[in-house]
Amino acid sequence: MLAPRLILLKIGPVPMLLAFKNVSLIYNPKHTVLDSVSFSLNDGGFYFLTGPSGAGKSSMLRLIYQSERPTSGQISLFGEPLENNDPKKKTALRRKIGMVFQDFRLIPHLTAWENAALPLRLAGVEEEYVKRHTKELLEWVGVGDRLDAKPGELSGGEQQRVAIARAVVSKPRLLLADEPTGNVDENTALKLFHLFDELNKLGTAVILATHQSHLVEKFHKPALRLADGRLKRF
Repeated sequence: MLAPRLILLKIGPVPMLLAFKNVSLIYNPKHTVLDSVSFSLNDGGFYFLTGPSGAGKSSMLRLIYQSERPTSGQISLFGEPLENNDPKKKTALRRKIGMVFQDFRLIPHLTAWENAALPLRLAGVEEEYVKRHTKELLEWVGVGDRLDAKPGELSGGEQQRVAIARAVVSKPRLLLADEPTGNVDENTALKLFHLFDELNKLGTAVILATHQSHLVEKFHKPALRLADGRLKRF
């Protein structure tokens, strides 16, 4: 393996959000996804994770979300190491994270409103708050007139907006977005990027993985680029 490189992206004296230290992810001797990756990100920021398809962006997000474990190295999130396998601690950390999946993962038989409200309902939040907050959020992301539509009745951009609403309905500290604009046209993609920017301004840290580097260039945000299992400045 190559010697580890450290990339620090810091924006002022704020708490640490995430740190990778010599993290590798190896599926087999011939398939190294991440190779001794080290970096740190400050809390409250908006960060792009870029690189070609297959570069390991989704794998990195899964490591952060704890749906995958590194082969070696250390990861810290919100100042806590992700080495502990205590299910209660993992659940507590995940409650601070919103996840926008590349394939949306909306439940087909539920309406847009029911999909977005699901995290609050599973957490046992008072129904009156669920109704009010979810409706306001769906209106804010631009699908307030599609509350009763099911996923199959929504366009790709509308489904993505519902998925975003579901990811942030519980006011997460961190939002992870995996290729959130891969299934929409460029105009819609730009609108979604601006939406993520607005969410960040409201206090949610954002890590957005995308291979659309030409769109990233339109935003003045820190960016990390994955290539050949290594992390480079964009």
